[in-house]
Amino acid sequence: MDNAAALLPSRPLVGAPANPAEKAQPWLARAQAAQGHFPVMLPEVVAALQPRPGGRYLDATFGGGGYSTAILDAATQGAQGADVHAIDRDPGAISRGQVLAKQREEAGFPGQLHLHQGSFSAMKELAGAYGPFDGIVLDLGVSSFQIDQAERGFSFRQDGPLDMRMGETGPTASDIVNTASEERLADILYHYGEEKRSRRVARALVEARSTAPITTTARLADIIRSAVPRERAGFDPATRSFQGLRIAVNDELGELERALQDAPTMLAPGGRLVVVSFHSLEDRLVKKAFAALSGRVARTNRHAPPQAVQNQGEAPFKPAHSKPVLPSNDETTLNPRSRSARLRCLERRSSTVQGKKGERS
Repeated sequence: MDNAAALLPSRPLVGAPANPAEKAQPWLARAQAAQGHFPVMLPEVVAALQPRPGGRYLDATFGGGGYSTAILDAATQGAQGADVHAIDRDPGAISRGQVLAKQREEAGFPGQLHLHQGSFSAMKELAGAYGPFDGIVLDLGVSSFQIDQAERGFSFRQDGPLDMRMGETGPTASDIVNTASEERLADILYHYGEEKRSRRVARALVEARSTAPITTTARLADIIRSAVPRERAGFDPATRSFQGLRIAVNDELGELERALQDAPTMLAPGGRLVVVSFHSLEDRLVKKAFAALSGRVARTNRHAPPQAVQNQGEAPFKPAHSKPVLPSNDETTLNPRSRSARLRCLERRSSTVQGKKGERS
């Protein structure tokens, strides 16, 4: 049985439990067994989206397909299912999704999975015509598939070409490391990697590349480790610098800012936008955008309560939770990569969208 087939249930699921998160659990087990991939906070994502038969959903970061398959599963009730549109810029992710979509169709399972290749920042161009959506989910950062493939060049734990691109175009991490000025390298590592010793690392990189180009993850990691002392057991000194380079290569924060502008406009009345972030840079952008959309001013003092924006009437959106949802202890034990995850959910008020569901603008 191939990996995609293992994501299919043994038979169509009938009926929906009261708690939608309960229906995500079988998908989590199947995905892990089939591909060694852990969809982060899967039960919490499904519970936040509240999938239902006849609904339309957008998985803007398809990856391994864990969220998409769980949404389809949770929305299945008898012969009825949901439509899920999924986006990913990685051709490998699209190929996995196409196999899964075909097998679901051939097996006669309710619901449809539609794949779109591109960046999630282009979600309006790629999938806007199929909305409005009852739910949109964004799982930020790099996928487990990409980390675990040495040839993608994301991980300092295994040697591979210094690439780090989530798609097929644009400059690689090697291009940046070998051509950027020392000042620019330091800025990338400081602002995107939050590396306090960014200037020291940048200086070491420039010195090393004068001898020979830096083209592998192993050499890059060794150079960084020689410049940054180990702070604590279990934390590799190369972690922050690798994050900073990856964010720069893929313009991750710019992608997120553009997505946060378009995604709310693509929601149906009562629709929800769910974002799972993995570091403070991402979470700050999500928190700020959600605060503005829900008519609340982000706090400058963490002890002061949020302030409502005055004289603007009822905001078109509202937060679904008072604070971010964190992964369970069981999940962080099973999947240490989930420890830094934060889930935020925003709901579009039913009274603020003009037109009926199904109408296109």
